[in-house]
Amino acid sequence: MPASSGGSSRDLHPLRRRSAVIVVGLLLAAAVVVLVAMPFLREPVVADDRLDAPTDAEEQRLALVEARDRALAALKELEFDHRTGKVDDADYRELVGPLRQAAAAALRALDSPQE
Repeated sequence: MPASSGGSSRDLHPLRRRSAVIVVGLLLAAAVVVLVAMPFLREPVVADDRLDAPTDAEEQRLALVEARDRALAALKELEFDHRTGKVDDADYRELVGPLRQAAAAALRALDSPQE
């Protein structure tokens, strides 16, 4: 009989081990879920997200960048309209010069050293 009681305890040992592995796995999974969810569960920290007012030099540079972008966009649109036939050659020649001059002036102003 002692052999049979030893056999039944051996049968319970793998079952306990399997149960322990499952419990440890569940605890580990719960810990991972909590760790991943923590940033979403915390109360957000209020930070001052106001932007500083641009300086005069920054405002001037922004104005030059906007002027450059407008001139280049107008030039690109004129070229497209000319290629598609919406603007004839005479009108194109009349309009392209001032647009190129405006784009070149804006580029030169951006390239010049700011004080």
